[in-house]
Amino acid sequence: MLFIIAFAAFAATFIGGMLAVRFRDHLHLILGFSAGAVIGVAFFDLLPEAIELSSQYFEPRFVTLAIAGGFLFYLFLDRLILIHTHDEDVEHHAENFKRGLLGAAILSTHSFLDGIAIGFGFQISPAIGIVIAAAVLTHDFSDGINTVNLVLKNGAGRATAYRWLFVDALAPVLGVLSTLLFTIPERLIGIVLAVFAGCFIYLGASDLIPESHHRHPRVLTTVMTIFGALALYVIVSIAG
Repeated sequence: MLFIIAFAAFAATFIGGMLAVRFRDHLHLILGFSAGAVIGVAFFDLLPEAIELSSQYFEPRFVTLAIAGGFLFYLFLDRLILIHTHDEDVEHHAENFKRGLLGAAILSTHSFLDGIAIGFGFQISPAIGIVIAAAVLTHDFSDGINTVNLVLKNGAGRATAYRWLFVDALAPVLGVLSTLLFTIPERLIGIVLAVFAGCFIYLGASDLIPESHHRHPRVLTTVMTIFGALALYVIVSIAG
């Protein structure tokens, strides 16, 4: 059962990414949906889990500090390390390329932790493992879309997008397998999720939303963003 679920996570992520490549001509609409989905994952999935898992170990203020830390850490990487200048088109293209790879790496790392969560769940009991797996699978599909979108819209080609899609799809499988070798202290899982929530909020609000509105009808892209957030809310709610 554990390996079947790991394969399902791989398939869901890969299919989502393939659809993003297939409908690249409508990338601004997919980006709008992705922005809502990324923010929806942060607010409706990661944050509630982080608060619940950390409640017995840390004060709420420390959880919010971890969220802010994730947000500001991504801001630091994006604005200070990957410095943006628009003086030269070549330099601008190279910097955007790095942004795309950074975003894809963050999403892939999150997918790896998703796999760890599934593995830990099954270590506790098969029932808990299945519940966690259901929650993970609900947003793996959008993870694939988001990974491909971040790479493509920042100037990389399809070959690079496919490579990162494969990495993101393989990440939860590797996460599941890694739990056979080590364990993460239970008290830290919620904090890790809070950090990723902060990263996702920055990624959606500072990168995906502005890009989806760039030179495209704002009403339709805004509707897609709201739809993406609502879709994740409904899916996460159904998943429990």
